[in-house]
Amino acid sequence: MAVKKRVQKTGKKTAATTGTFRFTRANYWTLFAGLVVIILGYITLRRGSITLAPFLLVLGYCVIIPIGILLRRHKKPPAPKREVSPNS
Repeated sequence: MAVKKRVQKTGKKTAATTGTFRFTRANYWTLFAGLVVIILGYITLRRGSITLAPFLLVLGYCVIIPIGILLRRHKKPPAPKREVSPNS
């Protein structure tokens, strides 16, 4: 027997259904900055720093990279429509 799945239709469209990609230029720059901070953390770890290196690594992995993933573009609210009065 074949089982049919019910698909609930809603008016909301997500990035997966519209075919658009949600990452913007700001996302990529933030991810790139996180990668640079992580690389600097490993370089300072290699040089023997036991205070700066963990700070940079935690900052890169736990703060900057998640911000780069979760960052969303703020949409401007639509401009209010002006109503034309019949007296004008």
